Amino acid sequence: MSTATLAAFTEPDRPKNLLIRFITVGGSYVDVTGPGEHSDKYRWICHGCGDSSDRSEEDFLFCIRPEANSHAATCRTIPLK
Repeated sequence: MSTATLAAFTEPDRPKNLLIRFITVGGSYVDVTGPGEHSDKYRWICHGCGDSSDRSEEDFLFCIRPEANSHAATCRTIPLK
């Protein structure tokens, strides 16, 4: 039986406003993006399954970060590109 390794997957391009990138258990990536400090316009999106934050661009980083990390810890979608 063959198993995939993380090295087999290609990291997607990094957007200009990327602040944090988590890797999922399936080898995809979850990006947290936003304008920088002292803003309420952060969001996360999973490159594997396409899920994203519920309140698109309407939340603070301290709320978005744990949500993105939690999603990355459970998402088993593998990248198909």
